Amino acid sequence: MKVIVPFKLTFFHKKFKDASFNLLDVGCGNHSPSIAKYWFPRCRYYGLDRDPHYNNDSRDTGLMDGFYQIDLVEDTLDEVPNEFFDLVIMAHIIEHLPNGEDVIKGLLPKLRKNGYMYLEYPSFRSTRLPSMRGTLNFFDDPTHCRLYSQMDLYNLFMVNGCKIVKGGTRRRALFIVLMPLRVIHDLVRHRYVSGSAFWDLMGFAEYIVVQK
Repeated sequence: MKVIVPFKLTFFHKKFKDASFNLLDVGCGNHSPSIAKYWFPRCRYYGLDRDPHYNNDSRDTGLMDGFYQIDLVEDTLDEVPNEFFDLVIMAHIIEHLPNGEDVIKGLLPKLRKNGYMYLEYPSFRSTRLPSMRGTLNFFDDPTHCRLYSQMDLYNLFMVNGCKIVKGGTRRRALFIVLMPLRVIHDLVRHRYVSGSAFWDLMGFAEYIVVQK
């Protein structure tokens, strides 16, 4: 965590690393508050999730400046303020939602003018990858309920007045080079290798960066 900037933060690290800004993390489990606060120490971190404790501990909870407990399928986003956030991150959430486009459209008003949104999700290619524990094939995760296409998402953002800054298949050369170390780490710590170790090599995920 403290050596390599996570992929979803790399596009914003230079711009925001020393800045005071408002960040909304949609799906804020897996110690995301601690990770974000490490790389963006002056950010005001707001989490949004249906479960405030999903793989987070008391330190993560204490680092949040605000939290919205919202079920994105059942609830509205009315309690989240409009034109308040400089950056909205939504990584590996929409594949769990049947209404992903509506959620994205509901989040865009929450961004300030010139604010950014980062979206990451499994590619269609992932449906043809080998099955592995920890998810390498889209269907390995039974909570995945829908595939989204990059072209459709580009069109959604453009129709709603956003500029596409960058997008494509998530691949980072450094992660691929260090993959053998990740494999060894997983074997030592967990006694198995997680499918996520091969995401960058195999093109499991796609990403989009947009500006309002």
